[in-house]
Amino acid sequence: MSARADRIGPNAITRLAEVLPGIAGADRAEQVFASAGLLAYWRTPPQAMVDEAEVARLHAAIRALLGDAPARTAARAAGARTADYLLAHRVPLAAQAVLKRLPAALSTWLLLRAIGSHAWTFAGSGVFRAQAGRPVRFSITGNPLCRGIVSDAPACDYYAATFERLFRVLVHPAAQVVEMACEACGDDACRFELRW
Repeated sequence: MSARADRIGPNAITRLAEVLPGIAGADRAEQVFASAGLLAYWRTPPQAMVDEAEVARLHAAIRALLGDAPARTAARAAGARTADYLLAHRVPLAAQAVLKRLPAALSTWLLLRAIGSHAWTFAGSGVFRAQAGRPVRFSITGNPLCRGIVSDAPACDYYAATFERLFRVLVHPAAQVVEMACEACGDDACRFELRW
């Protein structure tokens, strides 16, 4: 467990810096970072844990300046890149090989346990819960990425894409994550279902 529960891994910022120029152009992407008060991260992406409030400001700024559709596109692309980073640098290759060979139900259970034990790195002060089954269900209560966002539709595309990519690579190629409820919509938690 982290000594600082209000911190999140830098992927929630660095991967957005990678994808935003292709979606909005470099100048507009820089404006988004400036609007969030994170111009220093635009110039030099963070390499260590960051304050979850910074991540929340960046995700809110993307929605405010670019609109919902581009924000969702950016969040999904950044989430997929985050999963790819985790697969390349954080999930040992031996563990990946084992998960890919096991029955999907057992791989799911093991992967959920691993995600849960590292939830502090992406949920910050929020609370992550997961339940294996068909469908797989997981939630984040007190989701830092929803702070300051009010939306008519679920807004956690970053998390949905990250989880979806991890499960597609490690459990089942047809895995799909759908956000069923979202704190940005006034729900009590951000709830996701994973099916294949």
